[in-house]
Amino acid sequence: MMKIKLSTLLFLALVPYRASAQFIEEEHLVQDVRHQITWYRCTLGQRWDLEEKTCQGATKRLDQEEIEIAIQQANEQLGGNWRLPTLEELEGLVCADCAPPKVNKKYFPNIEREAYWTGTINRFNSRMYWSVNFMTGHTYSRFFAYQKLPVLLVTDR
Repeated sequence: MMKIKLSTLLFLALVPYRASAQFIEEEHLVQDVRHQITWYRCTLGQRWDLEEKTCQGATKRLDQEEIEIAIQQANEQLGGNWRLPTLEELEGLVCADCAPPKVNKKYFPNIEREAYWTGTINRFNSRMYWSVNFMTGHTYSRFFAYQKLPVLLVTDR
């Protein structure tokens, strides 16, 4: 009996993790059980349309200074402690099998096909931040704080 349980655990550990299994929808929010965070499922500048069950409006591209202001506004309007996702958290949205944008559109509709900010600074060049490009699914560390990119926000659960 112990061999069966142990072999089952080993099998489950070796099976590739399915990204869609990590998310739970809650209207304008998505719970990410893998990373223990909650996503605001629309890019900043968009709003959740409850009837259409999608994100509506124009995406805002922000620099790091503007992001600080947007986070303060999110904290006031949504409650909680919102922040930029880490590189690992934002990479967790990438759906390698999906057509661009490389995310599961059920959970994150209307994501732009471009690089999004993370809060992770490049440890080799502290003036640059990591980003995740949802056109390709690749990560890059070539953006300076003054550049403008789309933003998704998270809060810890």
